[in-house]
Amino acid sequence: MWFNGLLDLSVMQLILVVLGMTHITIVSVTLYLHRHSAHNALDLHPVLKHFFRFWLWLTTAQNTKEWTAIHRKHHAKCETEEDPHSPVVLGIRKVVLQGAELYAEAATPETLNRYGQRTPEDWLERNVYTPHKALGIALMAVLDLALFGVNGIWIWAIQMMWIPVWAAGVVNGVGHWFGYRNFECADNARNISPLGILIGGEELHNNHHTYPNSAKLSRRWYEVDIGWGYIRLFQLFGLAKPKGYRPIAHFVPGKQDMDVETVQAVANNRFDIMRQYRKRVMEPVLRQQKSLMDEEVRPRYRKLKQLLSREVTLIKPKEKETLETLLERNVILRQIYDKSHELQALWRQRGLKPQEKLNALKEWCKEAEASGIRHLEEFAAHLRAHSLRPSV
Repeated sequence: MWFNGLLDLSVMQLILVVLGMTHITIVSVTLYLHRHSAHNALDLHPVLKHFFRFWLWLTTAQNTKEWTAIHRKHHAKCETEEDPHSPVVLGIRKVVLQGAELYAEAATPETLNRYGQRTPEDWLERNVYTPHKALGIALMAVLDLALFGVNGIWIWAIQMMWIPVWAAGVVNGVGHWFGYRNFECADNARNISPLGILIGGEELHNNHHTYPNSAKLSRRWYEVDIGWGYIRLFQLFGLAKPKGYRPIAHFVPGKQDMDVETVQAVANNRFDIMRQYRKRVMEPVLRQQKSLMDEEVRPRYRKLKQLLSREVTLIKPKEKETLETLLERNVILRQIYDKSHELQALWRQRGLKPQEKLNALKEWCKEAEASGIRHLEEFAAHLRAHSLRPSV
């Protein structure tokens, strides 16, 4: 019957079809647009690559060059006035509710020329996908109506709002506003959930901003990146090839001699090194010092714990005053805080020669070992054991 379309499906079958089609759209965005096109972290077989491009034309009216350029600009100008969709600058309400509009506003010729390099410019892109964006979603509407009858109306509507809500709104908005942080990257990116399933792994947004060129977005044992699961599946059939997914760094137990490769390994793994510093040094020392804090400071213990490890550029002026006041009252906390920034200076300073960096790391370890703070001494030994090569 024409009313139910050619497939004549039940309500439950229709729901499963919608979930399947919208999931394909999410996978197309995270694998093709994001990891492959924007960050060049993943190679895809031409057949798979074109399927994703065609599907996105049908379901989002978004072409590769626009999405890629806007996303690259987001990373280059993150949390500044030039960021196309920062909730820190524009407000969470605007980004969540008007994410798609912000994308449209950001797609200027200047942005496309500067950030849209190495994107498809073949005959189909020039003559179909770019000039006839509306044709794709119109064709999708016709197909939905033909296959599902009048139910095709709401099915098409859900398809059209899926990416604006989940990708443009939730990832770009909530992903820079609320959640947990594994790493103190230089922007406000956060992991929305450790289970990266609903949005293809994009829920792990802090991980991504820390390692933007990684094809794998999960970093902790309890995190799930379903997009990485698809990559591994496609890899089995020769359809995908990840270019990199972890820093080149190894921990060699018992290693104590430092060389230039030690410095390079520490720098490569710098975000995780600072996470380990927080866990191995800051948190245990802070727990020890808690009993020595006066009654005025102790209620602010939890806040102090957060501020000690926070990326310095993200600390607000009032919070900075609070932190400085508390550190002035405790010599040991001041010492471990200053040592953390001295360590970060090893990879933040430009122009230093490899040997100069090695000397600086040796001096840092020497001072840490002479500090009298057990956790700091042990962390110096931990740094010495890093290498670019695994143990033999």
